[in-house]
Amino acid sequence: MIMSAHIVAGQALGGAELFYVRLVNALLEQGQPILAINSPGGGVATKLRAEVTQIHVPMRAIWDLPSRWRIGKILREHQPDIVQTYMGRATRLTHLNLGRRPIHVARLGGYYDLKGYRHAHAWVGNTQDICDYLVRNGLSAARIAHIGNFVDIPAASSPEQIADWRRRLAIPEDALVLAAVGRLHPVKGFEDLLAALALLETALHHRPLVLVIVGDGPLSAKLRDHANQLGIGGQIRWVGWQLDPHPYYELADLFICPSRHETLGNVILEAWGHRRAVLSTQTPGALELVAHGEDAWLVPPRQPRALADGIRLLLEDGPLRARLAAQGCGKVEARYSQQRIVSAYLDFYQRLLAT
Repeated sequence: MIMSAHIVAGQALGGAELFYVRLVNALLEQGQPILAINSPGGGVATKLRAEVTQIHVPMRAIWDLPSRWRIGKILREHQPDIVQTYMGRATRLTHLNLGRRPIHVARLGGYYDLKGYRHAHAWVGNTQDICDYLVRNGLSAARIAHIGNFVDIPAASSPEQIADWRRRLAIPEDALVLAAVGRLHPVKGFEDLLAALALLETALHHRPLVLVIVGDGPLSAKLRDHANQLGIGGQIRWVGWQLDPHPYYELADLFICPSRHETLGNVILEAWGHRRAVLSTQTPGALELVAHGEDAWLVPPRQPRALADGIRLLLEDGPLRARLAAQGCGKVEARYSQQRIVSAYLDFYQRLLAT
């Protein structure tokens, strides 16, 4: 058994926080002793299993000295073998002695300024390119692990459930449904997706085209106005941020990731887990995940015409969509399953503890 403590400061359920929840719950399910340190009043605490031991620390900012002292006191009292931190604030507030237990592992999901990460004892990058970035910037390759995210593969929804979700969103029975999930922020490329939809006919082979956008963010009002200006407002269903996006993946005939930059592309994994065909832009994350034409279809970022052509191609070729969906789901099962990723973390922890 390896006792690990996991520390995250964010209150909103973003990508890092959601992975924190999934990993902590999965380690508990495998019988590993777990301590979860997170902020009071945040969404993380409500998503962790009831059996998880949780301690809440404010972690209001990177210079929150009382929180730094409190974290140190908690770790001395509970004496975990491994302390894993997520994102910059939790990492900067955690300072442990090198060469002694616990060992501090910092998990990175982006190309962050390493000033706030160098004091950790080891590092996890969720893509190989992030790991290469860490090595190029002077961190020890021997203490870096590439461990991706995992996603669940849910049971397929019944036709009756899908029909009910369509009715709730006023989606015609014969419509072709596009879906996109993400924060409504410039980097996610939703402006390009709207422009691509405007380049397409309102129907393909007499089947209406409907786009479901799941998410919220600073561009929410601007994007809605832009859609209306493009004359496509009636084709879009804005469902906002969803704690459980499962129904919207299930509705999709084609899932689209239009990002201008994406370090990993967790939504691609989630769409694959839902057995959905994926059209993505060629971001660093997508290029690492995807084999073009085998398990997803890739187009250049920031090019609405290329995105529109990809949408038309895939919607007109049902067998291709089915093949991409099956291959994508197979890749999740083989490389990004809960069992595989949790085992990779435990193996890395064991290797660090043995040195």
